[in-house]
Amino acid sequence: MNDAYQYDLKSHDTDTPLDWVCLLAVLGAKYGGDFKNYKQADLVNITDKLLNKESTLEQLTSDMKYYPYYNEAYHAVLGGLVGEYQLSDSDSDSNSDSNKMQYGLKAFSPIAKGFPYTDYDDFGSSRSFGYRRQHLGHDMMGQIGTPIIAVESGYVECLGWNRYGGWRIGIRSFDKKRYYYYAHLRQNFPYSKSLKEGGTVTAGDVIGYMGHTGYSDKENTNNIDIIHLHFGLQLIFDESQKDGNNEIWISCYELARFLSQNRSETVKDESSKEWHRIQNMVDPAVTNYEKSAQKNTADKKKEK
Repeated sequence: MNDAYQYDLKSHDTDTPLDWVCLLAVLGAKYGGDFKNYKQADLVNITDKLLNKESTLEQLTSDMKYYPYYNEAYHAVLGGLVGEYQLSDSDSDSNSDSNKMQYGLKAFSPIAKGFPYTDYDDFGSSRSFGYRRQHLGHDMMGQIGTPIIAVESGYVECLGWNRYGGWRIGIRSFDKKRYYYYAHLRQNFPYSKSLKEGGTVTAGDVIGYMGHTGYSDKENTNNIDIIHLHFGLQLIFDESQKDGNNEIWISCYELARFLSQNRSETVKDESSKEWHRIQNMVDPAVTNYEKSAQKNTADKKKEK
């Protein structure tokens, strides 16, 4: 992922910009989705042809039967992670260079900067509480109270207790294709106080705190031995897939490794005991969503 991302980043302001997800889709079609076969030389060969204008993406993929499938699937997973954003410090001049629009990775690791964690590829491993099932997420082991970060900007779709996930948060991307699930949050103080269902969050915001709640019908119970964040990502192509037999959950191990290069730095407010991000980010996706929501509300009032 990082190799493709670097090509996207370096070519963005040129006359031959490369979409990193399209590059991954070309490789996916070539490898049948198995990136264990990845060779950097294959990516170099593809990008050289595109950058030197020896070929176009359409020409390169004309004989790849499954390229459209991988292109749609990979954009569904990664489509909101790279784009334009604006960073600012609370004490910086609004006209300074640091406040200008930038392009690049605007998604974050779910674990705040400076907080240790361990993880491994555990997707699909067995779980038995309630009933025998597969583990459809990625566990990141750490310390009680570690700030949990919003990976991508979106709106809070779910907030509260679940017998499996304990205190958990569900955040939906604005294009509605991705549902991020953060579970087993801290007992007594699981969430950022500003969080509410229907509210928006910006990638990099502190949304909650690591714990080990869950595996209990009794609310606010620590019944999991190991302190960790369960980080899950569900793809939704149709709303009927949200809750049912056709749910699509993906392995987040490689995604978590990729996002580890961008960890939100936080500071603690001793008066409220809350952690907050140090550097603010303006994400146009949030601005556009909130403007659209305001317009819809105004239109409904007019109809009444």
